[in-house]
Amino acid sequence: MGQSLEGISVAVLVMDNFEQVELTSPREALVAAGAKVVIISKEAGQVTGMNHDEKADSFPVDLTFDQADPEQFSAVLLPGGVFNSDTIRSETAAQRFVQNIHEQGKPVAVICHGAWLLVSAGLVDGKNMTSWPSLKDDIRNAGGDWMDEEVVLDGNLISSRKPDDLPAFNAKLIESLTASKAQIPAAGMPT
Repeated sequence: MGQSLEGISVAVLVMDNFEQVELTSPREALVAAGAKVVIISKEAGQVTGMNHDEKADSFPVDLTFDQADPEQFSAVLLPGGVFNSDTIRSETAAQRFVQNIHEQGKPVAVICHGAWLLVSAGLVDGKNMTSWPSLKDDIRNAGGDWMDEEVVLDGNLISSRKPDDLPAFNAKLIESLTASKAQIPAAGMPT
C-alpha cells in the first residue's frame, strides 16, 4: 500500500464468535503496512472466530480488557459477528476503551454488527455511519445517521457494512492512520 505505519499499535476488541474475516483481513492490511495488531478480549486464552454461522479458527488473546491501556494504541478495530457484537456491547471495560480512544481523536474502525458496541458506548449521536443493515434502527435511535455505503468516514469514525466492503474499509483505515500518524504520539508496543 506504500504507507508506513511503523510504531503504530492497533487494538482489536473481540469476544468469541466474531466474524473471522473482519479481523483477519484488516489485520493483514495493517501488518503489511508495518503496524502491530493486538487482540484484546475479556479473558486471557483464545477467542474463536466464525465463518458466518460456522465455527472457524482460534486466535490468542494478547491482553485482557483490564490489562489494556488505550493510551498505548493509535486506533481500535471492532470486527462484527452477531454473537461477538451482542456480547461485547455490554462489557463496561470495552465501552470505556472505545470511549477513551474516541476522546483522544484516534481512529475507531468498525464493521458489520460491531457498531453495537459504539451504540452502547454512546458514540454514534450526530455521526454519519454504516453497518450491517439490520442495525440501521439501532444507529438512528441512538442519534446517528445511517448510510448504505461501503465505507463511511465521519471524523475519526470509520464504518463499513459487511465482509464484501473489506477492501474499501482496509484502505480507509490505512489512509486514516497514515494521515493521523503525525498527530498521534508514537504508541508504545504493548506486550
